[in-house]
Amino acid sequence: MKHYLQKLIAGETLSQEDTYHIMLGITKEQYNAEQIAALLMTIQTRGVTVAEMLGFRQGLLDTGKFIDLEQYNTLDIVGTGGDGKNTFNISTCSAFVIAGAGYPVTKHGNGGSTSVSGASNVLAAHGVKFSDDADTLRRSLDEANICYFHAPLFATGMKYVGPTRRALQVPTCFNLLGPLVNPCHPKNSLHGTATQGQLRLYTNLHQKIGDNYGVITSYDGYDEISLTSGFKICTNYFEKVYTPKELGFNYIKPEEIYGGETPEQAKAIFDAVLQGTATEGQKNVILANAACGITIMEPNLSIEETVSIARESLESGKALQTFKKFVQINS
Repeated sequence: MKHYLQKLIAGETLSQEDTYHIMLGITKEQYNAEQIAALLMTIQTRGVTVAEMLGFRQGLLDTGKFIDLEQYNTLDIVGTGGDGKNTFNISTCSAFVIAGAGYPVTKHGNGGSTSVSGASNVLAAHGVKFSDDADTLRRSLDEANICYFHAPLFATGMKYVGPTRRALQVPTCFNLLGPLVNPCHPKNSLHGTATQGQLRLYTNLHQKIGDNYGVITSYDGYDEISLTSGFKICTNYFEKVYTPKELGFNYIKPEEIYGGETPEQAKAIFDAVLQGTATEGQKNVILANAACGITIMEPNLSIEETVSIARESLESGKALQTFKKFVQINS
């Protein structure tokens, strides 16, 4: 670690091989908390590189648990978090709309860090039991068209940096790694980022990883399509800026997608969307995010067509039935 820190102090960047070996060393508890803190803050101050992220990512994947779902063509939809906006569970709700529309989803997530309720919180509130059993996960995918990976069961290397990250109380590059370490390595992904810089970083990462991707950020700092502003999406096929109007929606106010003060309030909004009793703003933000997820799977369709597919899934009750089946299998 002294060698790596000396490189960083000298203004150098670390190679992908460097950060890969650092990650392995962290999981073997070869470094103390002060060394890890110094490493993370030095990288954070300068800004993490694509090579550094790829090394950390591969180290987490190689020390974690892999679930072989190679025979499935699935999508993950998840944001980096950390935008501080405390929205309701937009990507999780969108995932069930996408699955209800017939596209297999392998959703990766965790408890909330900067929001009242993360994906794992809202699912647990419905009685979902998290599992790392491959047969259970495959059954969920086969019968409900969606399965869920609770991140701590798979990316086990994260626990070794957890105490240091909590003690620092500021974001580090590890805050950006979560969406990149889905344990089944899905062929398709829609990732939300909170800043334009993160969008560029993620786009470059996906180009190196070689999957079919979409990366989005809203111009007012949401790590998802918020409909409170325009947003940018970068994919394998195109880069485009959209306004809500171009998707057929009105602009909304931030308070319309606020997740509430308690996990119970966030759960109530999530349920209302799937049950068809949500406000227009809450419903439309789910349709927008689900439509962009479907666009990743169907790049030849227009955004108007994918919005229509998402709307049919939600308004017909297919998304709700998909969620009920998922809960039944995973409870």
